[in-house]
Amino acid sequence: MLDTLKARIYQGKQYIKDIENAPMREQFRGFPKLQAGIDTSSCEGVCPTGALNLNPLSIDMGKCTFCGACERACEAIKLTNGYKLTSSDREKLIVTHDTKYEDYVNSAVEVKKEIVKMFGKSLKLRQVSAGGCNGCEMELNACSNVNFDMGRFGIDFVASPRHADGIVITGPITENMAYALEDCYKSVPEPKLVILCGACAISGGVFQECTKINREFLEKYPVDLYIPGCPVHPLTFINGVLSYIKNKK
Repeated sequence: MLDTLKARIYQGKQYIKDIENAPMREQFRGFPKLQAGIDTSSCEGVCPTGALNLNPLSIDMGKCTFCGACERACEAIKLTNGYKLTSSDREKLIVTHDTKYEDYVNSAVEVKKEIVKMFGKSLKLRQVSAGGCNGCEMELNACSNVNFDMGRFGIDFVASPRHADGIVITGPITENMAYALEDCYKSVPEPKLVILCGACAISGGVFQECTKINREFLEKYPVDLYIPGCPVHPLTFINGVLSYIKNKK
């Protein structure tokens, strides 16, 4: 017991104390910063997912894999280390030269009183890997480790959709997972949330032209949150969910 106490004192508090203002390493590729008036012809055709539009210059974070190809090819584009990328509106994921990071963070997620009242203190989620590469899935697992400790905010992943308040979808939704995904959704009691996590879930990502995906689910049911990334960083996911279920000060 004494050794355990000594180790606890030595290690200190391992979790990130202020998760909403946690610093991100400079090398992280996050929110795009675009500059108007610079030749972008060198960027043509470099984006593997069609996230980059040159006329007018814009980047769709819902398609972006944050690979950095556009940044390396063109001086008009810089991927900053801004990690708060979540939006409750699909259209707001499209960033132009007029989009400022601070403004985006403050307006991209629409907070609803009924959501805050219902899920503000406890939110249980069922994660569905709908054909993903396991990148986003691994990052979501990390959300509950000792470093990020998502559970302290009342947010947890559960084993059964019947114990959940919503589902988190990763992957492009393959034909083989289409029925299982819908079955899982229907098993979640009302009211419930749908969160798309990662470029594959939001747009199909690098698999959007594949003939073996079936995204009819997204045409049938409303989506509450879009969380970009490839894969999604734990800080992006946790802050995105918190911005939706907490009152803004």
